[in-house]
This record gives sequence, C-alpha cells and structure tokens, in this order.
Amino acid sequence: MNFKYRKIFLLGFGSFGFSLLWIVYNAFVPLLLEERFSLQPGIIGLFMTLDNIAALFIQPAIGAVSDRLRTPIGRRMPFILVGAPVAAVAFGLIPISASLPVFFVCATTLLLSMALWRTPVVALMSDVTPSQYRSQANGITNFMGGIGAILGTLGGSALFDLNPAYPFWMGAAAVTVAAVILFVAIKEPDVPQAPDEAPPGLRESIRAIRRDPDKSVVWILLAMFAWLLAYSALEAFFSLYVKNHLGLPGSDGARLLGQFSLLLVIFALPAGALGGKIGRRRSIIAGLLVIIPIFLLISMLSPAALATVLTALPVLGTVPVLGVLLMVLGSAWALINVNVTQSHYISQCLTPS
Repeated sequence: MNFKYRKIFLLGFGSFGFSLLWIVYNAFVPLLLEERFSLQPGIIGLFMTLDNIAALFIQPAIGAVSDRLRTPIGRRMPFILVGAPVAAVAFGLIPISASLPVFFVCATTLLLSMALWRTPVVALMSDVTPSQYRSQANGITNFMGGIGAILGTLGGSALFDLNPAYPFWMGAAAVTVAAVILFVAIKEPDVPQAPDEAPPGLRESIRAIRRDPDKSVVWILLAMFAWLLAYSALEAFFSLYVKNHLGLPGSDGARLLGQFSLLLVIFALPAGALGGKIGRRRSIIAGLLVIIPIFLLISMLSPAALATVLTALPVLGTVPVLGVLLMVLGSAWALINVNVTQSHYISQCLTPS
C-alpha cells in the first residue's frame, strides 16, 4: 500500500458526509419534534438516543461481517453502496413527513442505514493506509469531518430560515456525493480469505480489561463515558435550549454550534502539538479545567445576558455572549477530542507486550 494524501482526502468525504448529516439531524430534528408534533422534552430525548442504540447493537456486527466479506468490489464498498443511498432518501423525507408515524419510520430507516455503512467507512481508512501513516490519515479525515460539521451548522442555519427542509436535503446530497466519491476514487486492496477464528467479541474484551492489572484503560473508558454523556446531552437539546430558554430563533442553535465547531477545527492541530509537548493526559485535563467553569458560567448567567450580541462577523453572523463562550469551549474540547485517541489508546492497552 502506498500513502497518498489525495486518496486520504477523498476518503475523508465519508467523514464529511457523516458529520454534516448528524449535525443537521441533532440540530433540527428536536425542533421539528417539538413544533410539529408537540412532543415533551423527555420523549424528544428518548427519540434522539435511537441513533446511539442502533450504533451499539448494529455497528459491531456490521464490522465483523465486513471483515469476512469478499466481493468483486471489496469488503466495505457493498455496505456503503447500500447504506448511503437509503440514508439519503430517508433523511430527505424526514422534514416533509406530515404524521408522527411516518416521521418515525423515516428516522428509523435513516438510523439503521447509517449504522450499516459507518463502520465500513472507518475501516476503509485502515485498509488503504499503511500503519505508519494512519495518524496523518486520521487527522485528515477528522479535519474533513470538522468541515462537514461547520457547513452543516452555519449553512444549515441559513437554509433552515429559508425552508426547514433545505438543511436535510443538503445532508442527503452530501451523503450521496460522499458515497459516489468513495466508490469512484477508492479501490480496496485485495486481502486473503479471513481465517475461521472470530475476532474477540465485546465480552472477551471486557474480560481482558478486568484481568489486566493496569486499570488505566478502565479509567479512560469511564472518563470517555462521562464527557461523551455530557456532550451528547447538550448537543441533543441545544436548539431547544436556544429557542425556549434564550428566546432566539431555533436556527440560531445550529449557528451557535457552528461557532463551536469552527474553533474546534482551528484548534485541532495546536491541540495535537500541545499534547505532544506536555503529554496527552495533561492536555486533556487542561481542556476539562477550561470546560467545567465555562459550563458553570453559562448555567449562572441570565438568558438576557447570554443572548446579548457582542459583534457580527463574516460567515459566523452575530456573536452573542453565549457564542463567545462556545468558541472557548470549542478550543478546549479540541484538547480532549484530539488527545484522547480513543481506539488507538485502548487497543494498545489490550495488546499483550
């Protein structure tokens, strides 16, 4: 395998499509559920967890199946070519669903189809990238995902004001284009037939963690659970918070998330450099020490204070006090998100020396 930046950049369109679609989903589906169907926050929260439930039960199985699959177009590509078009159609139908049952069917189809091709896209990067270049490749794909998040929030906010369906159609188009680019530009390497023995499952991995006298992996898993729990809860309800608590238009929730995402992308490279200089653990702790007081400050400030506009910037639009605080959060979150290197760290802990 040869490492080519152009190939990894094109592969990054998979992350671009995923990130754009999910940020639009998380920003605008809660608004539709409240405004169109008058659902209560608890029901909306339950609805917004369905994608994580699908990921928990479907993605590991899909990953194992794709490892063993052999077809003329590769191991991963069949899942991409089936999952992406179905996801695009279902996502495009969500904003024009007139009844809650139809809305639920479209959303469920979306979640199942996205779970079908997400793991193969991630695995494809490792398939086509030599091991010594995977950190660089991961950085490129994460950068492309960040660009997708920025476009989905800032662009989606402007489109939502024109027509609530437009951000969803943008997401459907992005996923379709991503799948076409992957199919045309990426050729999967030939691999030998998979061995008969199955890779370690979830229970075997848990047993390995419990037997390991070094409990570092346990602590990092608990830490990841805690901060991802906080982040997911905030993201799922942020648009409703902006609309109902601050009294701003619902589309401003996506725009403010875009300001957060922009700083996250900008500080990704400096965060990685800082992690290399002072250590990943210290960098993560530094990020948490910034995030915690910012969250407390947001919770204590009045809605009027948080909504006070400080300035207006090109692309970003108006920047209220909450926007400035979110940009600080984005830079601090980069220290965590870049340096945790989740799967790489855990695999190292579980690999016998």
